[in-house]
Amino acid sequence: MPTLREVPAEAVVVSHRLLLRAGMIRKLANGLFTYLPLGLRSFRKVEAVIREEMDATGSLEFKPSVVVPGEIWRESGRWETMGPGMLRFKNRVDQELVVSPTAEEAFVALLRSEVSSYKQFPLSVYQINTKYRDEIRPRYGLMRAREFTMKDAYSFHTNDESLDETYQAMGKAYRKIFKRCGLSVIPVRADSGAMGGTGSEEFMVESEVGDNNLILCPKCGYAANDEKAACASDPVTEGPGSAKTDKAYAPIETPAVKTIDELCAFLKTSPKAFIKTLIYRAINCELDLRSAPGCEAHSCASLERKVPDAAPAYYPSAYFAVCVRGDLDVNEVKLAANLKASEVELASDADVERLTGAPVGFAGPVGFATAPVVADESVMAMHDAVTGALKADLHFEHVEPGRDFTPFMVADVRTVKAGDKCASCGAEYYSKKGNELGHIFKLGYKYTKSMNMLYLDENGKQQMPTMGCYGIGVDRTLASIIEEHNDADGIVWPMSVAPFHAVIVPIKYEGAMKEAADKLYAELSSAGIEVLLDDREERPGVKFKDMDLIGIPVRVVVGDKNLPNVEVKLRSAKDAQLVPLAEAGAKVAGIVKSELAKNSGEA
Repeated sequence: MPTLREVPAEAVVVSHRLLLRAGMIRKLANGLFTYLPLGLRSFRKVEAVIREEMDATGSLEFKPSVVVPGEIWRESGRWETMGPGMLRFKNRVDQELVVSPTAEEAFVALLRSEVSSYKQFPLSVYQINTKYRDEIRPRYGLMRAREFTMKDAYSFHTNDESLDETYQAMGKAYRKIFKRCGLSVIPVRADSGAMGGTGSEEFMVESEVGDNNLILCPKCGYAANDEKAACASDPVTEGPGSAKTDKAYAPIETPAVKTIDELCAFLKTSPKAFIKTLIYRAINCELDLRSAPGCEAHSCASLERKVPDAAPAYYPSAYFAVCVRGDLDVNEVKLAANLKASEVELASDADVERLTGAPVGFAGPVGFATAPVVADESVMAMHDAVTGALKADLHFEHVEPGRDFTPFMVADVRTVKAGDKCASCGAEYYSKKGNELGHIFKLGYKYTKSMNMLYLDENGKQQMPTMGCYGIGVDRTLASIIEEHNDADGIVWPMSVAPFHAVIVPIKYEGAMKEAADKLYAELSSAGIEVLLDDREERPGVKFKDMDLIGIPVRVVVGDKNLPNVEVKLRSAKDAQLVPLAEAGAKVAGIVKSELAKNSGEA
């Protein structure tokens, strides 16, 4: 397929631009891409690296169907909670089907009928398969497409110790995979999100257009996605809000003052003295709210509790008053995790007014009785605070958390930022943008319980296995390799995943140059070197530019002026060297083997 000289208008990241220009992919529709021959060769190599390391862990490869029955998603409870990203449809007999966005349900449904005894555990299985998630805004080429390829692995265990052993082994395998692919990854603590479970670690690459904010400690090495990051407690120790008061809370008129900045200006004080209260709607909340303060006052049908046959009971919609110190922000991922909700969103202005009795900007926890109050840990360390008074143009001062209001829940729901103190060593965090390539989870019993997967233990009693999940985005890994390995002229492939190890470029494919090129091609091929022969009738400059763009690691130029020598150049090197034709095969083979060893993945 032809290379492109012009940068496609829709391509804004390096990998997308170079994959299109190098003739490796083509866009079929928004979020849908076709791999062309060169791109497919590199894709298969990434796939092969992943497969080799997964096999080395003792995992068994399966090939489940991409389309799965909706009934198993109803069993797990995720039919209602996965949202519009899941592509659903019905076949001609009206059966509900799903194009898999992930494969927990499929593997549990398969293995629960095949595994019945403790003697069959631990068990680790994986697939490398097509996925589909109906992204609202697919962007950045292969970095975020609608259809993509994932490696999913799932492990099943009779106890947590066995799960932890496999979890650690998978983490080690992931480090080898990414090293072999020439990638510099940052392992970080992460939230399990819609997958559920407890322990979770993401493998990130730094990226200016990353979807994730990484919180990093320069001293102790702590690393976490900001969805999960925790920081040291930082109570206010001086100035407003630092000292406990014996004064009763009292109203203070604040005409037309709604925001924290406006309050700071009006009261001439610090945002650390304010309790910011936001009303959130939690979607598919699995908490038991039947006795929660304020829930009996919900006057809308949204608080209806649904009790599926197998899956956990949940509320399709429930409201919470979320409090955080005025200088901080609510982390919605942390909030959703604490509320056991699939997602959370700020309530509409109308719902805020219905629940608080006041316009937006005057909510507060004191006397709030229409929804449960969730307080960030920072709030409970505050003193002599100011809050909304649940009336227009009115706030309360001298508020003491714990004395004047008692939250339904106290949790870490703040957004951690650069400059906050490390929870482990106290040093100041810094941040980077990153993209997730791989993610490992300790799922626990979330799916085996909801889908009734059972086995008989050594005493003949029925038990449920605990579960782990381990994913890698193959397409995203390929794109990330290019993001890390490129220059002004094009891709600079690591040898391990390059479409070819070497390319032979005769100035003209005729006469002595053709004879020499053919001889060298045969020699390298017989030595196991993947070699491409550029026999096109193009000007030498066009050929050189194309090969730089495509990024094949070793280029051998055969020209009549240099024969019986040929020019050997590494794509990553500045200069070429002349090598006798008779020695060129051995020279190139040595370079290839040396470069492959650099990315072997061995410590």
